Amino acid sequence: MTELTFAVVDIRPEPYAAAPQLTARLRVTEATGAVVHAIALRCQVRILPQRRGYAAEEETGLLDLFGDRGRWPTTLKSFLWMQCSTMVQGFTGSTEVDLPLPCTFDFDVAAAKYLHALRDGEIPLELLFSGTVFTKGEAGFGVEQVPWDLEATYRLPVAAWHRLMDQYFPNAGWIRLDRDVLAALSHYKSARGLTSWEAAVEALLAKAAAGVSGDQLR
Repeated sequence: MTELTFAVVDIRPEPYAAAPQLTARLRVTEATGAVVHAIALRCQVRILPQRRGYAAEEETGLLDLFGDRGRWPTTLKSFLWMQCSTMVQGFTGSTEVDLPLPCTFDFDVAAAKYLHALRDGEIPLELLFSGTVFTKGEAGFGVEQVPWDLEATYRLPVAAWHRLMDQYFPNAGWIRLDRDVLAALSHYKSARGLTSWEAAVEALLAKAAAGVSGDQLR
């Protein structure tokens, strides 16, 4: 049986990917000296929000996810960011491999909303590994499973996430709307001669704010 361990050397924004992607550099070590022909590696990346502090200006962006600060002792729990995979080429002893981490800026995804809310510091991550190990057997290849208890941690700088999003979506973000809502917004925009979606949303927000102020004066 092989004895594997995993460590995260670095996680960095990928500068030349077609879509937003971080790349995790993993160090894989096998302790028995067995010849590993390949590993079909799978990884579940989780965010551990309870393992960092939060500034006052970050609270608004976290309200939808965790409620107000008074509820955080019970609501700040780890959650899934992504599942990804890669192939590890043959090695003996140890090797390093890149694990692609495809990212999204869709605010319907909890992780994107959480990461956008952060202003500084680090993001505590937990990487849980599984997969299949191909080794040299008595009659050809031997096949083993990567134990489910193998994991690694890493603290990703918030600045790295913002740098990645700024590269692909400079000064922009994404929200998904129901088609009927999008059609209504399009009609509102055209009927008022507004030149952009931002202008339409800003007009609606200004109208809503004026209505709230009027109600408060009554």
